[in-house]
Amino acid sequence: MLEHGGRLRAAAAHYDIPLTDWLDLSTGINPECWPVPQLPTDAWHRLPESDDGLEAAAAAYYGNAGLLPVAGSQAAIQLLPTLLPRAAVACISPIYNEHPQAWQRAGHKIRFLQNAMLPRALAAATPYVLLCNPNNPTGHRHPHDLAVDAARQLKKRGGWLIVDEAFIDPTPAESLTPLAGTDDAPNLIVFRSLGKFFGLAGARVGFIFAAPDILARMSDAMGPWTVSGPARTVARLALQDGDWQKAARPRLQAAGERLHRLLAPLGEVRSTTLFATLSHTHCTELHDSLARRGILTRHFDPQALLRFGLPGDEAGWQRLAAGLAAWQEP
Repeated sequence: MLEHGGRLRAAAAHYDIPLTDWLDLSTGINPECWPVPQLPTDAWHRLPESDDGLEAAAAAYYGNAGLLPVAGSQAAIQLLPTLLPRAAVACISPIYNEHPQAWQRAGHKIRFLQNAMLPRALAAATPYVLLCNPNNPTGHRHPHDLAVDAARQLKKRGGWLIVDEAFIDPTPAESLTPLAGTDDAPNLIVFRSLGKFFGLAGARVGFIFAAPDILARMSDAMGPWTVSGPARTVARLALQDGDWQKAARPRLQAAGERLHRLLAPLGEVRSTTLFATLSHTHCTELHDSLARRGILTRHFDPQALLRFGLPGDEAGWQRLAAGLAAWQEP
């Protein structure tokens, strides 16, 4: 099983620091999550039903009704490769490692394209092109028009473009989701998640947007009640809360810019609104130095990358700044 950010208990045990004393910056999750209200008893008592308004709320929020709710986008990431004919996959990497692992397990052949742009991926002439946008962990963005053109070029040769947009909610105008599975882009498949922008990672709710036949086959393979009743209720309410979304985006944008400025003196930094990734030859040492001060980051080896999420309050910001300053002291 692959390792991910958020393994706070393991870090606490390794560094012998109590759980309550940590600043966890390892996940890229919004530290100010959507405020979950008390849920009605029926959400716990009754079996989940597909006509409870979740699909309608998601269609309105994402701009596309061609969707399937899943138990976190991870569930769809693992299943999708088993539904498509085995072939070569051009994978723009480094990337969220669950993607290539799922395709390899299903018998596909992965062609890793390190730090590539979309034109190079298309030149690989593979039936499938796989990418994250913004990319996790590097923060690289593929321009919207370039991605749309890539889907169209792949369509001409019978190929597919698969895009993970887990971190795109703060900048919705850049999203390809409204096109996925439509007549204009029937070969475009997009994953979305409520875990990052909404901060609801524990609810395990995500969506896949694709052509109707893909969605039907995935639904059949997953079976009924994929998303729990409480999770469906929370997801519906969060997707409908436009006021919270409107307020969260500029707040996250400002926080992301602050994080970029804080890290920029240390080396090359690429940022999204929810995380920043530092490229540095001594990332291992910096990761360890911060962890010994109870600050958990996400180290990517062998790429020499260190990803930082957003602190949730001013005390966290000051603690991170102090930890970075201590590491730089001679």
